[in-house]
Amino acid sequence: MSSAPTGFGKGCHLHLIDGSAFIFRAYHALPPLTRKSDGLPIGAVSGFCNMLQRYVEDNTGPDAPTHVAVIFDKGSHTFRNDLYDLYKANREAMPEDLRPQIPLTRQATEAFNIACKEMEGFEADDIIATLACQAREAGGRVTIISSDKDLMQLVGDGVEMLDAMKNLRIGVDGVREKFGVGPERVVDVQALAGDSVDNVPGAPGIGIKTAALLINEYGDLDALLERAGEIKQPKRRQTLIDHADQIRLSRQLVQLDCKTPLDFGLDDLEVKDPDPEVLMGFLTEMEFRTLTRRISEKLGVEAPVIEAPKAAEAEPVEMPSFDDAEYVAVTSAEELAPWIAQIRERGWVAVDTETTGLNEMVAELVGISLAVEPGRACYIPLQHRAEGEGLFESTELAEGQMGLDEALDALRDVLESDAIVKIGQNMKYDTKIFARYGVQVAPIDDTMLMSYAMHGGEHNHGMDTLSERYLGHTPIPIKPLLGSGKSAITFDRVPIDKATQYAAEDADITLRLWQIFRPELHKARVTTVYETLERPLVPVLAQMEMHGIKVDRDTLSRMSNAFSQKMAALEDEIHELAGEKFNVGSPSQVGGILFDKMSLPGGKKGKTGKYSTPADVLEDLATEHDLPGRVLDWRQLSKLKSTYTDALQEHINSDTGRVHTSYAIAGANTGRLASTEPNLQNIPVRSEEGRRIREAFVAEPGNVLVSLDYSQIELRILAHIAKIPELKQAFDDGLDIHAMTASEMFDVPLEEMTPDIRRQAKAINFGVIYGISGFGLARNLRIPRAEAQGFIDRYFERFPGIKDYMADTKGFAKEHGFVQTLFGRKIHTPEINAKGPRSGFAQRAAINAPIQGTAADIIRRAMIRMPAAIEGMPAKMLLQVHDELLFEVAEDAVDDLIPRAREVMEGAADPAVHLDVKLVVDAGKGANWAEAH
Repeated sequence: MSSAPTGFGKGCHLHLIDGSAFIFRAYHALPPLTRKSDGLPIGAVSGFCNMLQRYVEDNTGPDAPTHVAVIFDKGSHTFRNDLYDLYKANREAMPEDLRPQIPLTRQATEAFNIACKEMEGFEADDIIATLACQAREAGGRVTIISSDKDLMQLVGDGVEMLDAMKNLRIGVDGVREKFGVGPERVVDVQALAGDSVDNVPGAPGIGIKTAALLINEYGDLDALLERAGEIKQPKRRQTLIDHADQIRLSRQLVQLDCKTPLDFGLDDLEVKDPDPEVLMGFLTEMEFRTLTRRISEKLGVEAPVIEAPKAAEAEPVEMPSFDDAEYVAVTSAEELAPWIAQIRERGWVAVDTETTGLNEMVAELVGISLAVEPGRACYIPLQHRAEGEGLFESTELAEGQMGLDEALDALRDVLESDAIVKIGQNMKYDTKIFARYGVQVAPIDDTMLMSYAMHGGEHNHGMDTLSERYLGHTPIPIKPLLGSGKSAITFDRVPIDKATQYAAEDADITLRLWQIFRPELHKARVTTVYETLERPLVPVLAQMEMHGIKVDRDTLSRMSNAFSQKMAALEDEIHELAGEKFNVGSPSQVGGILFDKMSLPGGKKGKTGKYSTPADVLEDLATEHDLPGRVLDWRQLSKLKSTYTDALQEHINSDTGRVHTSYAIAGANTGRLASTEPNLQNIPVRSEEGRRIREAFVAEPGNVLVSLDYSQIELRILAHIAKIPELKQAFDDGLDIHAMTASEMFDVPLEEMTPDIRRQAKAINFGVIYGISGFGLARNLRIPRAEAQGFIDRYFERFPGIKDYMADTKGFAKEHGFVQTLFGRKIHTPEINAKGPRSGFAQRAAINAPIQGTAADIIRRAMIRMPAAIEGMPAKMLLQVHDELLFEVAEDAVDDLIPRAREVMEGAADPAVHLDVKLVVDAGKGANWAEAH
């Protein structure tokens, strides 16, 4: 952070951090039972310190603050309690293990040498308000780091908010989106709507939307109350007349005090560097080993030695039998209220949505299930349909359901509250569903991703698998409820009683899994992986998927027609080569022509007695006859047409005109993302026809697509992990790595390099990463097997570090049952000690996994940081394809986006891992994806 000029004034930038929000977010983010060796709970302190350190690291450069303070609440009684003795009366008691950590968070703030402020009798919000107003009057800028809606009344005229959890900056437009009015009228809307969290009464029956409508119509609260008799709706009119004094009181309760009598000034909040001795002393006392080591490196001091205490066993979690579970339907606001109260008391809730389909962009919300303790869950039916008669399906809603808007309004505060963790299984789906209905769910925990962080490579991470494996319970299957084939129904047609048992059980299972997995993350030493690589990726991917990418239907249609014509021409050529007509799309008929009629070698019949003609067989035969090669060409065009140019047209969303792929976070064992429905990662780019498909992916008018792609990232990681000096030097010198490898291996000077020799070296470079055999390389290069094996042998002679890496990695995997990326991701190798071919495959996977997994982790880290880096720019991150990120950006902002995004990508490994080889990102732009890449 930057140093402050003398005296606060124009050019100064004040950051005000909501300390209470930091504390509660930290408390709910880390595993329970995190304690010092003397038993003192420190989980919240640890999270708080990590958040402060990230804040310091993220706020450097020209826009860094000159002044900063963390503001805390002190005591529970303020002047508002004197105005209204029930103010905040329904706040749940502070968790017992959090209470002793509160003073430690103050000490932590002071150890970081950041101003730490609080005042008896005044809330933190009032101190923030006073400082913000003082800074604004002095000509400075203010950033309030909080998501507290009460603080939104301060936004405007040099004051903005930053929701650090969502990396979202909130200006006047953001306030208007939240409240329906500008910041100057937020107090009026809050006075009418009240606040159940703080027990502000407001006007009974009037929510945020109605309040905004009234204020926008009448101008302000005083005018509204004076003219309440003019309101046409009788109930609303009478409510405002009867409760006018209560509404005015509510305004006093929500109005922030900008005249708080502070005993310090803005100049006391200057940014200061921490005293290394003080900060190291505090971190050492708290026994924060990882954080102490990381910060000591940043400060350039030696890290103190902290002796590790004996690991404490996690307390067993007692679970009631599923036979005794209580699942109920909640059909009214009165029935929902106690569930919400218990959620607030606990600080977490398992939540699940039931919808009409699996496509989040079009599926309708049918119901919501909640669980607050094992064995007790509810289902809130919202849009189940009444049963029809005969062949006719009813479009009427079934009786006994809450209104959709009513339920979402009631749940909004807990679903959006920073102090309440929302737990789900594959939360990306649920957050997208809620987002489409205007509810931004955060913070979250995801049992699927917890399992993935701990057990990647061991088993899949679907709820049914996890329930059976870790709870010994088989969940209610969905198929009997929905049916199959032509008689299948959507979930809104399932009777509410059956839906309740199914949906509530899902929430119950999720909560039970969470209670098991949360402490296990710590024991498995993958908490950091989960918290830095898995969970923060969820909102990033959800936003990307909802953005989608524009696809030109006409371009796809023209390509489909062109492919059809080429396929017809190829069919004619194939028939002429075969001497007869046959179905080119039939593998068995192709086999009959090749092996029976033409007597080509290699024909094998399967159990059905028919020939099999997979691509590798045809590739081998293509060296002996033209016909197999033409069949391969025909198949490639057929796949491009059916899989892409035809199918992509079906995936264009009718409302957005864009294609919205979905990314599976827990799909690949190595951490690579998998694109589905449609798969946009496997569009072939080696053939001209395949590359042309990317021409159909276009930017909106006035925008361009920008592609940023890591250059040979896996080879760079290999050079680092295997400690290969020649490769490191080549990358440092910016050499053509494939030409350099060829020169090293084949003793050919760079100036005499031929394309054929370079191509062989490239195949070896990438083949070695995947543990390629001499047989495999021979097939790729279409050379004799002995010659290919000779290439590999010479490669290992030139670069012995690679062979050592491979041997060490296989040995580690055999001993421990997993391998790791540089960032600590575990990829389990359960078949590493198996017999036969399975062991060979497992060994090759083990060799590749740390390299490919580290590359996947790096681009994940870049994606997680990217939204904050491009915040405020007319740009959106649209796609991730292996080592590439694709953006859509306004034409006049391209030159701003590329260096900013490149900086994030090239620095994504830091500070967790320092690579010996610099990461390099290539950039391109164009009207379509083909031009940009």
